[in-house]
Amino acid sequence: MSGGLTGRFGERMEVCEVSFFDEKVQDLYDEVVARNPGEVEFHQAVREVFDSLGAVLVKHPHYADSGIIERLCEPERQIIFRVPWVDDAGAVRINRGFRVEFNSALGPYKGGLRFHPSVYLGVIKFLGFEQIFKNALTGLPIGGGKGGSDFDPKGRSDGEIMRFCQSFMTELYRHIGEHTDVPAGDIGVGGREIGYLFGQYKRITNRYESGVLTGKGLSWGGSQVRTEATGYGVVFFVREMLNARGQDLDGKRVVVSGSGNVALYAIDKVHQLGGRVVACSDSGGYVVDEDGIDLELLKQIKGVQRGRVSDYAEKRGAPAYFVSSGSIWDVPTDIAIPCATQNELNADDAANLIAHGCTIVAEGANMPSTPEAIKAFSSSGVLFAPGKAANAGGVATSALEMQQNASRDSWSFEHTELRLAQIMRGIHENCLRTADEYGAPGDYVLGANIAGFTHVADAMLALGVI
Repeated sequence: MSGGLTGRFGERMEVCEVSFFDEKVQDLYDEVVARNPGEVEFHQAVREVFDSLGAVLVKHPHYADSGIIERLCEPERQIIFRVPWVDDAGAVRINRGFRVEFNSALGPYKGGLRFHPSVYLGVIKFLGFEQIFKNALTGLPIGGGKGGSDFDPKGRSDGEIMRFCQSFMTELYRHIGEHTDVPAGDIGVGGREIGYLFGQYKRITNRYESGVLTGKGLSWGGSQVRTEATGYGVVFFVREMLNARGQDLDGKRVVVSGSGNVALYAIDKVHQLGGRVVACSDSGGYVVDEDGIDLELLKQIKGVQRGRVSDYAEKRGAPAYFVSSGSIWDVPTDIAIPCATQNELNADDAANLIAHGCTIVAEGANMPSTPEAIKAFSSSGVLFAPGKAANAGGVATSALEMQQNASRDSWSFEHTELRLAQIMRGIHENCLRTADEYGAPGDYVLGANIAGFTHVADAMLALGVI
């Protein structure tokens, strides 16, 4: 870092000054770990941002002196509650619900709800912390938050999911509102769950407050493109990465991990722009289809039949085949788009991608690449787009949904998709511009972290110590 700073800001910058601020950042990180024991995902998310801050503190030392960094790492509010519900057999079940309202300097807390057995406070805090900077990068007036439960919707009937969602909202409703905190969906929370949650909110409050949740159905306050937004957005970001180097997606070979909503629409947009997605996955393994993934068949299996990618291979036939072991990142590709879950792509996977000539990795999921994988990409010259920049299209379109709800308006698909593409282009330009400013041309991680941090930090300073 010290060499880059000397080259960017002039010879008068002393190495010891850089070292001092690196030590300051390390001390702050150690304090975060001590205050939040056992929350390894949150520690990882904080570390990833902190690794970019030494350069900022050299140029703007007032951030270190103001307590801004400490306040950024401490949620404004952490809510944990019991969620009792009754299954189809009449047995009472108990889950734990969470909502972490992390930072509202830029606007109401905004971030999804995740229903998955892996959910605990550390996961929600990591997601909420990432959301602060992701939302800031969109340029829209939304703060950062996240929520969810350790409830597993897999294998549950519609009735069980409805009863769980109603119980969850019976507690959550008192903490949210269109000017306070606006949840959306995430893993395990799609249109069905948002409908049940919104119905219970409306029933309890006796208000049709459309802007309290996003990801709603089109017939009751939802936005065009919201379903597609995260997947489309990450591919728009990839397109900008390629355009900056005089290339495009036409003819590019792409691997997309996952087969949920984000993955499906990433596949869709890659195909629209001339690329070919040759593999996707789920928790059971991955499928390779050299002719290109048949999106309509995959949507039918995953979205309607709630089946597995192994079913896709069986119904598709040759040349498609299913692999139950190993890693999807063993499949040679030009572009990798991890869209499954956190830490799914490790150092060995990165080595495989690099060996096979992969040139771009763009995160469709939240923090799917381990720190070791990111370092491998950086050292080998692979362009790497972190999730807080590349997958911001989902929350950006949620904010567009909030705009439409507030004005009692409804926009066309074409208009909304154009706005999404413009926002992703703006994020890409901001990342590159910021990376250049801080002496790290082409470093999307540093550019995203610093651009997001300074936007939020400046707002916090303006609002005083609150």
